[in-house]
Amino acid sequence: MAEEIVEDTSLIEREWEDMESSKRSVEATLFASETPMTVADIKLYVGEDVDVAGALVSLQADYEHRGIVLIKTGNRWHFQTAHDLSHLLRRERQELRKLSRAGMETLAIIAYHEPVSRAEIEAIRGVQVAKGTLDVLMEASWVRPAGRREVPGRPLIYATTAEFLTHFGLQSRKDLPGIDDLKAAGLLDPVDLVLERMELEGEEESPDDEDVSESKDPEDIEENGEQDSVLLENEPENA
Repeated sequence: MAEEIVEDTSLIEREWEDMESSKRSVEATLFASETPMTVADIKLYVGEDVDVAGALVSLQADYEHRGIVLIKTGNRWHFQTAHDLSHLLRRERQELRKLSRAGMETLAIIAYHEPVSRAEIEAIRGVQVAKGTLDVLMEASWVRPAGRREVPGRPLIYATTAEFLTHFGLQSRKDLPGIDDLKAAGLLDPVDLVLERMELEGEEESPDDEDVSESKDPEDIEENGEQDSVLLENEPENA
């Protein structure tokens, strides 16, 4: 009678148990954390011998279709409510914190051009940055000082934070929308679009129109130019 061959699965079972134990440890650590955590942060709790990266990928697949999902933002991981269920947890009364237009423009410049200095932000916007604008963005934990530029004067430079990515649902700055996406979503200022169209139309004007503009009194042009520059310099800006 032939002997029955029994496959030894003890090693496979042990590896499976080790992975499940690692997943449970990583899951518990993330669940108890008040802030998103990096792989290095998690290893401080579960130990260096745990395959944290593998456990995170497996947990993300386990939670993919559940009410709570595991999200990676930048290089940090955290649990959050599934996007399609967020409406269930909204409070009936919300206290909204409105960001001024100056703050939104400053935040956008930093996000798309970081790291940038205050002078570079002002050069792009065309007006001075109000004293409190950057303070508001840093208090919201969306912007942080990112060192100093190695140029004369060594100006302070600014960059966005992991909290900025988390708040706007971005995994990295590569997910920021392009200009076509912003136009399609109607997020560009209609005034900017009108000015852009007027500039294009101005380029198509006939030479007669150019002769008329050249025939204006130079003193009038100089006087108007001085008035426009004064208005621009004195233009108030909301923080």
